Amino acid sequence: MSLTSIALGLDHRHIYGMTENMEKAGVKCLGFWTEGSPETLAGFRKRFPDLKRFASLEEALDSGADLALISAIPVDRAALTLRAMAHGMDVMSDKPGCTTLAQLEQIKGAVAQTGRIWSVNFSERFETPVSTRASELVVEGAIGKVVQTVGLGPHRLNRATRPDWFFRKDCFGGILTDIASHQIDQFLHYTGSTEAEINRAFTANYANPTSQELQDFGEINISSDKGTGYIRVDWFTPDAMPTWGDGRLTILGTEGYLELRKYVDVGGSTGTDHLILVNGTRCEKIEAADAGLPYFRRLAHDIEHRSETAMTQAHCFKVMELALHAQAMADAQ
Repeated sequence: MSLTSIALGLDHRHIYGMTENMEKAGVKCLGFWTEGSPETLAGFRKRFPDLKRFASLEEALDSGADLALISAIPVDRAALTLRAMAHGMDVMSDKPGCTTLAQLEQIKGAVAQTGRIWSVNFSERFETPVSTRASELVVEGAIGKVVQTVGLGPHRLNRATRPDWFFRKDCFGGILTDIASHQIDQFLHYTGSTEAEINRAFTANYANPTSQELQDFGEINISSDKGTGYIRVDWFTPDAMPTWGDGRLTILGTEGYLELRKYVDVGGSTGTDHLILVNGTRCEKIEAADAGLPYFRRLAHDIEHRSETAMTQAHCFKVMELALHAQAMADAQ
C-alpha cells in the first residue's frame, strides 16, 4: 500500500519535520494548503520545492490523501482535524492538537464516529533520538522502576519574527497547553501511566509587559499511581545559547537515573542527543544521535494496519486533557 499525505497550515516550523519525517517513512506528500503567506512559507518551499500548493482547502481535502499533517495556528487545528477526518483522513497534528476542552471533545467524537487516528506530534520525544534510546533503557530496566520525571522546556522568544497570533492567548492556548504538553507526554510515557492528576499549575508573565496575554513562564506538578513529575517551561532562552532551548529531561528510577540533554550539551560534547546514565554498574555519557525516530514509521504502519504502535489514542487524548486542565487551573488563580 502506497500512503500519501497533505500539509494543512504552515504557521509553525514544526511542519518541516512532520513532512520530512513522514516522507522518510514512505508517505508521499501530495501538496500543501495554507492561508496567506506565513513567515514559514519560504522555508517550506525551500525544503520541498516540488510540492504543489492547493488553491483552496477544499481542493486539498479532495486530494484523496491518507494523512493530513496540520500545523496551522493552534486554535484552528481542531477544525482542520474534523474536516480532514470527515474526508477519510487520519491526522497528525502539531502540538497542541487543540486549545480548549470543547475542541478536544469534538475530536474525540470524530475519532469515535469515523475510526480515524488523531496523533499529536510531541516532537520533544518523537523527533529526538535520545528519547528513543532512553525509552529502550527504561524498558530494559537499566534504572529500575521509574518514579519521577523532571522536564524542562526552555524556548527562545524571537520576538521580532513572531506573528501577531503568537501573542494572543485565544490563538495559542496558553504556555501549559502549548509547550508543557511535551513534558506531560514524557511523564506519562516514561512512568507508564495511563491516568494522572494535576496537583499544581502556575503561569506568569515576568518579562514581557507589552504583551499582556503572553505567558513566558509556567510550571506543573503532576502525579499518578506510578510516580510524580515536575515540569517547567519558559520563553527565556538567552541569545548566547546556540540553539532555541536547552531542553532536558531527568528520569529517576529506583536503581539509577537518566538525564537527556536533547539539543545542546553546554560546556560538554558538541552536537545533540546526549544521554547520561547512572546506575549500580554504569556511570557514563551516551551519544544517542543514531538511535532513530520510530514514531513516524510506526504511524505509517498504524495507518495501513489500523493499529496503535506509534502512540495509543487514549494516551494522545490524555496528554491534551491534562495540559488543558493544567492551563485552566493556572488561569483560575
